[in-house]
Amino acid sequence: MALDKTYKVQGLQPYYPTYESMEVQKSNVIITFKHAENGLEQKGTAPSTVYIAGADQKFLPATIKLQGNKLIATNKAIKEPVAVRFGFSNAAVGNLFGKNGLPVAPFRTDNWDVLTVAPAQ
Repeated sequence: MALDKTYKVQGLQPYYPTYESMEVQKSNVIITFKHAENGLEQKGTAPSTVYIAGADQKFLPATIKLQGNKLIATNKAIKEPVAVRFGFSNAAVGNLFGKNGLPVAPFRTDNWDVLTVAPAQ
């Protein structure tokens, strides 16, 4: 960031990708990121910390596809998705990066209450 802001070095992308917007198209959720103009990439296996939910607020693991600065998330069990979360747990290890090598910041598209204690059984 110092090279960009202080020394005005051109051609750098010194910022990690961050959530910008969400769009639902049928059963797919398209997440667009800021600071990912050169695209996104996964390192290793498919990102396992992307979850998708319908109006019932039950999150299931998402299958993802990367296209430029967009992540497309889906799960066959969710016909009408309304929310996506990435890296949204204490144990999440993200493997989704911008092409500049910096990790995608954790995010959520919902504002639902989060259970912090498991319900009694």
